[in-house]
Amino acid sequence: MAELGHARVSPVGRRVARREVGASTIAATLRRNVLAWTPALALGVLCIAFSIADARFASLANIHTLASQAALPLILATGMTFIILQGSIDLSVEGVMAACSLSFALFVRNSRTGLDLGVLAIVAASLLGACFGVANGALITRLKVPSFMVTLGTWSITSGVAMLISGGQPPQIRDMAMRNWALGDSLGVPNLIVVAIVFLAGGYLLQSHTRFGRYSYIVGSSEDIARLSGVAVDRFKVLAFAFCGLSSGLAGALESARLGLGHVQIGANQMFLALTAVVIGGTSLSGGRGGVVQSMVGVLILTVLANGMIFVGVTPYLQTAVQGAIILLAVIAATWHLRARLRVVK
Repeated sequence: MAELGHARVSPVGRRVARREVGASTIAATLRRNVLAWTPALALGVLCIAFSIADARFASLANIHTLASQAALPLILATGMTFIILQGSIDLSVEGVMAACSLSFALFVRNSRTGLDLGVLAIVAASLLGACFGVANGALITRLKVPSFMVTLGTWSITSGVAMLISGGQPPQIRDMAMRNWALGDSLGVPNLIVVAIVFLAGGYLLQSHTRFGRYSYIVGSSEDIARLSGVAVDRFKVLAFAFCGLSSGLAGALESARLGLGHVQIGANQMFLALTAVVIGGTSLSGGRGGVVQSMVGVLILTVLANGMIFVGVTPYLQTAVQGAIILLAVIAATWHLRARLRVVK
């Protein structure tokens, strides 16, 4: 019967089938390439359009401003990328930033305590954020609770901790060397963007040259297959949340150093910006596709958009609406071809 089945397929039919398969493969490759380059092309179009609308947009002074504005979102988006790659989500970013901001402000020379740890305060705040991340990952993997529920609870807890530490009176940072560094430049480049680029480079190395990075793609593509293949899924999930917590702690400390105080609202809207940048950059909400470089492009798109609208005279009342509309269109465009396989985040 098998021979008869093969006999029914003529050589011409086989050639036609091979051509159809080849054509579909080429079409799929082209589609992936177009989708991969769409965010970068969109960023280029935005830069050109705003530069034509107002020559000041492309000035060195404004490029310096753009770099300063992109620094903290870039750090947060780098940490969030590994969470999204694995098909999870972290809603605790704002609370963790607040708690680490207040802790950092009390670790350096300040108006309320006698501590003066200097640069070690940044390290301590970052490690505190990593501890919150480890707690998130442990609860998610041990109790098998969805990540959005656990991290939403952590957001509430850490926000409460920040309010308790603040006591209604934000501590003022009196370490002027720390403040001057956070507000200063090195060779004309803002110090904070230098830190952000170093952090991004570290994230890229983790993504490309470690088992943690490679297995994050596998876990996001199919967690069940990863488990059957012997991958320690729970371990790599905890590591992803720890890294995201580390990025939140670092961002909270740097923002406090820049503002000169610790504050419970220091992370307001930062989680939304980081998550949006990751998705706009091309990292799939269903997991398994994307990376930190794509997230960097997403951060730049949002930063350029917000900055450029000021130059073209968009009123503050409309800026948020315009941003939301463009973000919605970008997310729809980026995920349209995946609509059949998108699922609720784990």
